[in-house]
Amino acid sequence: MSERPHTPLLDTVDTPADLRKLKQEQLRQLSDELRTEMIDAVGQTGGHLGSGLGVVELTTAIHYVFDTPTDKLVWDVGHQCYPHKILTGRRDRIRTLRQGGGLSGFTKRAESEYDPFGAAHSSTSISAALGFAMANKMQGRPGRGIAVIGDGAMSAGMAYEAMNNAEQAGNRLVVILNDNDMSIAPPVGGLSAYLARMVSSSEYLGIRSMASRIAKKLGRRVWGGLEKAEEYARGMVTGGTMFEELGFYYVGPIDGHNLDHLIPVLENVRDSEQGPVLIHVVTKKGKGYAPAENSADKYHGVAKFDVVTGEQKKSSGGPPAYQNVFGETLAKLADSDPRICAITAAMPSGTGVDKFAKAHPDKAFDVGIAEQHGVTFAAGLAAEGMRPFAAIYSTFLQRAYDQVVHDVAIQNLPVRFAIDRAGLVGADGCTHAGSFDITYLATLPNMVVMAAADEAELAHMTYTAAEYDDGPIAFRYPRGSGTGVEIPEQLEKLEIGKGRIVRDGSKVAILSLGARLEEAKKAADQLEAKGLSTTVADMRFAKPLDTALIEKLMRSHEVVVTIEEGAVGGLGAHVLTFASDEGLTDGGLKVRTMRLPDIFQDQDDPTKQYDEAGLNAPHIVDTVLGALRHNSAGVEEARA
Repeated sequence: MSERPHTPLLDTVDTPADLRKLKQEQLRQLSDELRTEMIDAVGQTGGHLGSGLGVVELTTAIHYVFDTPTDKLVWDVGHQCYPHKILTGRRDRIRTLRQGGGLSGFTKRAESEYDPFGAAHSSTSISAALGFAMANKMQGRPGRGIAVIGDGAMSAGMAYEAMNNAEQAGNRLVVILNDNDMSIAPPVGGLSAYLARMVSSSEYLGIRSMASRIAKKLGRRVWGGLEKAEEYARGMVTGGTMFEELGFYYVGPIDGHNLDHLIPVLENVRDSEQGPVLIHVVTKKGKGYAPAENSADKYHGVAKFDVVTGEQKKSSGGPPAYQNVFGETLAKLADSDPRICAITAAMPSGTGVDKFAKAHPDKAFDVGIAEQHGVTFAAGLAAEGMRPFAAIYSTFLQRAYDQVVHDVAIQNLPVRFAIDRAGLVGADGCTHAGSFDITYLATLPNMVVMAAADEAELAHMTYTAAEYDDGPIAFRYPRGSGTGVEIPEQLEKLEIGKGRIVRDGSKVAILSLGARLEEAKKAADQLEAKGLSTTVADMRFAKPLDTALIEKLMRSHEVVVTIEEGAVGGLGAHVLTFASDEGLTDGGLKVRTMRLPDIFQDQDDPTKQYDEAGLNAPHIVDTVLGALRHNSAGVEEARA
């Protein structure tokens, strides 16, 4: 193990109460040590690096000025919270980030009183902080709500819905807009810092309040005109007119890495009766670590890496990632089909849409963190004859469920849903797991739901979806690399609602949906070794079911087991409903459904997660043996 970095000042700080004992002139050194500690920790664990590096000074300043945890600090998305975790009593565990049994890569209520609100999806911070602020206000208790939200997260409508509703919170709500893409403000310097201090100062606010009282006596029209003139004058200098219109007092932009600028402004806001307030800070993603600063993605998400060189540990190669198979297949299909286009919600590389966009830049749309808009946008495209693919993570598509129902399914519009991160996802944990999409999509009339067992099947399903114009169609696929099967040059248009037999048997039938197929085949080998002849079927479709195949297998086998990487209510539930309706279980057939457990599973290695979920080959074998043992004395001999 490499030697830990030298951090003498940081070593004296375990909680924000310790931090607040320091002199202000010591905070620069503390921030430098905090940055060094974070780089060293993430070098060992991997994770989100650039975003955390960008908020080191901001994190230090917030905890120094405000009374956390009485003041509730809510980080939007949460992947920038590593410095926050180090300063809030979790430094001793920071090298367990994203590991099984370790710290979450996001804020998590169960971890610390300093994490008042769990986050991993974006644009929720202002709503939550407003809730904390108003709860304390109504109960007559101290405590503000402080939301730190990035400019990317401000692309989602929910942030503006919250701001539009925030006026009653008054000075108990502080929103800090972390602008790290220079997408809102130009570079800032001494003048803007001076202006920010001035307009947040008690002297300025006192004069402003007195002027308002005088102006009110001159009549509503004069008062309103002067108030607007003052807002727009500040807006011309600082760029905050839009936020003023939403009821916020705007301060900024200020340099988010300059503690001499940050702390006086935060102190002014803390001590002011004016509010709610929006403080606009400009930061640099990857700040203070040259490899991150010089990288195109600012080292947003990294594998383990060498701290000195910044070189990330490369994977051992192997099969292509599922999202790249999708993106490259779609790009090839679009070469000959001008109706194909692709939509993603701020996840171009994560979904493979970047591959498509490289080949067809005019037909790729990144709508930002706006899944609801993305789905309805796709519906409009489909209504006008295009063939849109909405490529959205399973866990993020949940945010647009009403649009899927109302704008797509009810109108039977042929939107293609490419659902990435299906099933368990490893280090990102429960917030990013694709557990529910089979259930929430297969229940919808008009919807077709497919699940790819391997990368070749994903390519076939992409082609099938492109050619399907009769209504909405979805196909799901997991995170990570494929199984290594060859992807044929000539893609197959799958028959809707038809599965395939992978291997034939006579006693046990395993009905697999999606990427558990390899485990199902391993289980079949083990069952065959015990003298239990086993059929394995790749169902391909959760909806419509291949009812003919299901009935055939149920009438010719003693045990039928369904297995899927999804929560209750998916394939197993639909198969049981069909079997019940048709009376297929009346003659003693043993049916078992295997699915994700009814819990939110924490981060871990994916294989361990599926062990915990009970969805690997040994669990399939045990399920079959348990079903047979219920009425068969010969199973113990078979097991032996």
